[in-house]
Amino acid sequence: MRLVIARCQVDYVGRLTAHLPMANRLLLIKADGSVSIHSDDRAFKPLNWMSPPCWLIEDPGMWIVQNKAGEKLIITLEEVMHDSKHELGREPGLVKDGVEADLQKLLAEHVHTLGEGWSLVRREFPTPIGPVDLMCRDHAGASVAVEIKRRGDIDGVEQLTRYLELLNRDPLLAPVRGVFAAQQIKPQARTLAEDRGIRCVVLDYDELRGIESDEFRLF
Repeated sequence: MRLVIARCQVDYVGRLTAHLPMANRLLLIKADGSVSIHSDDRAFKPLNWMSPPCWLIEDPGMWIVQNKAGEKLIITLEEVMHDSKHELGREPGLVKDGVEADLQKLLAEHVHTLGEGWSLVRREFPTPIGPVDLMCRDHAGASVAVEIKRRGDIDGVEQLTRYLELLNRDPLLAPVRGVFAAQQIKPQARTLAEDRGIRCVVLDYDELRGIESDEFRLF
């Protein structure tokens, strides 16, 4: 990664033309060849950029970034105030907290959240078309299939409906009820689920992890 802070003018020549008048800006030149021009008041979005594959030609007082289509960023440099290179190393990728696998694990550990006296039979309970997230038994010993999503939409309800149809063919399990659990459930999904006799449960990820909410409570 190369960081350059310079007083510069930028002209784009290609399918259209664009002009940035002389001002102080940050130029980012990344290892993939991309070049982007940033100001201090546009959040993460660059003022202009050239995506790879492209190449940078550096001449005194002028840089030209060009791609195979013949498009160009012409950067006229009046003053360079900073120019440094940094080796960032391999990017391990974004690790999201609260993905469906985390929700499944937490709900399996705290299955009583769904009801007093509930117990877990198995995570990833197999069906001919794929596993349902949790198979549980309620306080009366009846089978309940639980499908877990971060954001519950109609597709998730349809998925659970197909699982229930197959699970209810097994005389050792039937009757099997369904629970659709998610951090957010869209109104259309809730309507469809309830129409099919599927219970909807909104999950609080922090509560499952044992973290108290910082919202004001009356009692």
